[in-house]
Amino acid sequence: MPKRKSPVMELKKSEFLPGRPISLKILGDYLDLSPATISLVLNNAPGVRSIPQETRDRVLAAAKKFDYRPSFYARSLRRKQSFSVGVLVPELSDGYSVLVMDGIEEVLVEEGYFYLTASHRRKADLIEEYPRLLMDRSVEGFIAIDTALQHSLPLPVIAVAGHKKIEGVTSITLDHKRAAELALHHLYQLGHRQIAFMRGQTFSSDSEDRWNSFMSVARKLGLEVPPELTVQLEVNVSSPELGYPVVQQLLAQNRPFTALVSFNDVAAIGAIRAFRDHGLSVPEDVSIVGFDDIQGAAYHNPSLTTIRQPLHTMGINAARFLLQRIQGLKDYPEHIAIVPELIIRESTCPPKPKRIARKR
Repeated sequence: MPKRKSPVMELKKSEFLPGRPISLKILGDYLDLSPATISLVLNNAPGVRSIPQETRDRVLAAAKKFDYRPSFYARSLRRKQSFSVGVLVPELSDGYSVLVMDGIEEVLVEEGYFYLTASHRRKADLIEEYPRLLMDRSVEGFIAIDTALQHSLPLPVIAVAGHKKIEGVTSITLDHKRAAELALHHLYQLGHRQIAFMRGQTFSSDSEDRWNSFMSVARKLGLEVPPELTVQLEVNVSSPELGYPVVQQLLAQNRPFTALVSFNDVAAIGAIRAFRDHGLSVPEDVSIVGFDDIQGAAYHNPSLTTIRQPLHTMGINAARFLLQRIQGLKDYPEHIAIVPELIIRESTCPPKPKRIARKR
């Protein structure tokens, strides 16, 4: 009886030459497996788990030995998909965007999708132009993080912190009314009645909704919010420098207050430095509540009491909903509200009698 060809036999010299691509058929002959089986393994396609692990290991070893890679373009043409999406962000190094993108990446990598990221620095012309450039590269949809989109796009879009109602866009936003209740009730229960507020930059997607929510809750609690205890963020930076100068302005008003609600954690860290340079301690002289719960919030000195946005989860949800829409989901929500959480740490405490936030 003739001996069966060994699956580990070497390829013919004419079939494998340096610099010459190896075909799926040749690899199949080498392994004594069907091209369909090899394709399932190399593309990690649905149904691959039905193939014995030993066979999968052989396929991967052979592909590595002969430097075989599945043809992305062939797969794209066959399925009429590019398996890529576009992600629009204000700035790549921003702590908010980093956490959201971490969740997005987790889902896209698992599902075999590639993503192209464009940082627009909040410039209106780039926000308008980048989607067109990404569509020229055949992305199948977009995730816009804290990006002020002005109109619909011809592809599915998920907007994280998108407050503007736009046809074809699913917005994922935090429940800012609940966030305001958590932050102000915490300070109120500690005994704070003179509370200063930091407004977000006008270009930030969350600014208006967050401010209106805080003012609504403040009215319900009977808290007075005089103009002298309100400061407006202006600069477009993602470092603690954001909160430092506005707290200097706040202290210059010489209006007593015992607590500050910061627009975000980064600004809160800058505010703490400004108070210290003014001879005030946090929380002994001034309590501070941040917003977002960025990675460094728990490790700052003092650690920040803050409103946690589940940014990683928001990124996961954004990617999952986008892929569902790409795959043909017709009935999709226009808006998804995410529930915040109050994280109490070291930057808040009850006010001391006759304590005022000004240099003595």
